[in-house]
Amino acid sequence: MTAGDWSVPETEVLDAVGDAIDDHHAVLATVVDVVGNAYRRPGAKMVVADQGDGIGSITAGCLEDEVLAIAEDVVAEGRPHVEQFDLTGDDDVWGLGVGCNGVIDILLEPLDDSYRPVVDAYERGEDIVVLTVIESDAADARRGDRAYATRADGSLSFDASDWPDWLLDALEDPATELLAAETSDTLEFEHDGERVDVFVDAVTAPPELVIFGSGHDVAPVADLGSRVDFRVTVASFRGAAATSDRFPDADRVVSTSPTSIRETLDFDENTYAVVMTHNFVDDHIALEELLDTPVPYIGLLGPRERFEEIRDELRDGGVELSEEDLERIFTPAGLDLGGGTPFHIAQSVVAEVTAIRFGREPTHLTDREGHIHERPSLE
Repeated sequence: MTAGDWSVPETEVLDAVGDAIDDHHAVLATVVDVVGNAYRRPGAKMVVADQGDGIGSITAGCLEDEVLAIAEDVVAEGRPHVEQFDLTGDDDVWGLGVGCNGVIDILLEPLDDSYRPVVDAYERGEDIVVLTVIESDAADARRGDRAYATRADGSLSFDASDWPDWLLDALEDPATELLAAETSDTLEFEHDGERVDVFVDAVTAPPELVIFGSGHDVAPVADLGSRVDFRVTVASFRGAAATSDRFPDADRVVSTSPTSIRETLDFDENTYAVVMTHNFVDDHIALEELLDTPVPYIGLLGPRERFEEIRDELRDGGVELSEEDLERIFTPAGLDLGGGTPFHIAQSVVAEVTAIRFGREPTHLTDREGHIHERPSLE
């Protein structure tokens, strides 16, 4: 397993899942439970292809090779397997020097068409909850049984005709909460003396990052944005510059005008915008258009004085920015990291967008109390 395959974005892991389904000899390894600390949380995935290569990361690299070996047995046996790695001890091979200090359960299962609805939903930009039986002593719920849940009119709709009604009823509220929190967890249920453990995996649509501009400094932002799992669109106001060759890391490149961006592109609460045209008039118009969308972040490159000039012109045109508007506008865009190269600037901007996306106030992890990653709190 190469370092490049280990460190690919989650979007590429899901793409690899889609490619591997037709392989009939591929395995999906998923972290389904963590007790204590670990590098990745439940829901992290790795695809083991027919050639034995792994794509994606489920730990910091300490267990991937072992998981590749176990995947061979899963392919040979043709049934799912749960492997537990205890990294808390000092005397056993897993605990020695690994540093995660947690117990990690990993589900390995043959990839087949039963996972196709997940890939299809992800490609459509829709959220989906994957429900997988991990352990069970119930006759009507066996290890590896899978069901799905999608949003419909504000509630979850289950696609699970073979699952017992009592289990679906018990799953509805926690699955709804986990999807809202964009996290995953293994839950234990008991009914008439029978126990069923279900891994509830919230697979959410990737957020959109729309970058307005066509200068050379756009490419690093598109590059870093795609690496941290944004679907990246570069929107150029210069038609000749709207080419995929110029922005190879973008998922799409479109040509539009500042006054037509709402006609060319769709915006919702899962879309983040960065305006970096370096043209005062284009920035002014683009900003005004974006304020009429529900995007939670509008990053505007340039000095604060430049924004104040735009604000004055908007005011002269009868547009007074509200407090809600100002809370969405970040200018100068980016975190105060100190660097000044194009990639430093891109790092600063993408880091700020990521913090807004996860509802975090940027600070040093050494100053953070509690866990780095959010933990679900369910009964």
